[in-house]
Amino acid sequence: MEQELSGTIGIVVVAAGRGERAGASIEGPKQYRRIGGKPVIWHTLKLFLDWPRSGPITVVIHPDDRDLLQTAVADLPGSDRLIVTTGGSTRQASVLNGLHSLKDRGVEHVMIQDGVRPFVDLALLERISAALEAGRPAVLPAIPVSDTIKRADSSGIVAATVSRKDLYAAQTPQSFHYETILAAHERAAADRAADFTDDASIAEWAGIPVHLVEGSIDNVKLTVQRDIAMADEKLTGTALPDVRTGNGYDVHQLEAGDGVTLCGIFIPHDQRLKGHSDADVALHALTDALLATCGAGDIGDHFPPSDMQWKGAPSRIFLEHAAKIVRDAGGTIMNADISLIAEAPKVGPYRQAMREKLAEVLGIALDRCSVKATTNETIGFVGRREGIAAIATATVVYRGDR
Repeated sequence: MEQELSGTIGIVVVAAGRGERAGASIEGPKQYRRIGGKPVIWHTLKLFLDWPRSGPITVVIHPDDRDLLQTAVADLPGSDRLIVTTGGSTRQASVLNGLHSLKDRGVEHVMIQDGVRPFVDLALLERISAALEAGRPAVLPAIPVSDTIKRADSSGIVAATVSRKDLYAAQTPQSFHYETILAAHERAAADRAADFTDDASIAEWAGIPVHLVEGSIDNVKLTVQRDIAMADEKLTGTALPDVRTGNGYDVHQLEAGDGVTLCGIFIPHDQRLKGHSDADVALHALTDALLATCGAGDIGDHFPPSDMQWKGAPSRIFLEHAAKIVRDAGGTIMNADISLIAEAPKVGPYRQAMREKLAEVLGIALDRCSVKATTNETIGFVGRREGIAAIATATVVYRGDR
């Protein structure tokens, strides 16, 4: 399975673990379980074999798993390039064995990848390699921590809430100047320092500056059985995406004034909208639509008109609040559509500014924001210019499959 290669970026794929948390399976440890019809390790290795910048690729396996690996990669194009070595009693020892296997192979940098992270993408590899080429001695892909973090005492009682500021979740491939990380690993082994949880922590211990690059939310580590099942659903297309649509409707009375605010844009007019806040009927309807996608009530639950602090308040505050609730619940706003129903004023000249305001407040692309207007053909309270109505629809995709 081995073929002599030279290259500047060596790859060490660590796959020697037993994966007890994933439970027992006739397929073997979790790196050999099938997702999308292929073993997990097959998917992980394929990406690196397909990446043009990859030099020699080492797979570090358990001594008992040679046959499992051979079967797993039998139909993997380029598998004859793989260098196979056995791991040690810990992940740290296994990585050191993998690093040793790359000696005298023309490696300048090395990427160390978990064998059970099958969804690393080429864009992430390019970000890492750019940082290595810029002279960074150690590069760590990471994503900001979004969950609230708690510290507990020995009895399981929350002792403190930890600020998420400057906290990141580490991913792999963790990447280094080859000789630098090899020396750090060898020094740690010689000092019997064996309590490191990843290779970046060894670099930190050795005084090597570790630079962050943007990780990938899809670059998950498969740890428990549910992770493997979800990965299989993702690859086979059997998972149902959690797409939700919310609707909102609002109406405000018109009275004598100097203009109306719609979608956050002031339009001069001989009337104004009557309301507790700035009476932006469009943003009120959209706020309700967003809240509906996660069952978070309506605008009145969060900003009751009886509360004087909202007297004359700009309605963008309400929309920003609803957008934050959606995001905190794991939602990504995909589209916002507003239909305004009014005889006057003319909305057309302000439509682009309205769309730009929606895009700004929601933090989404302009082409995901739509504003339309129609009259009521002089029928009803709208037709008599007694009020303006708005209908809004929001589409949100939530994390997780249903």
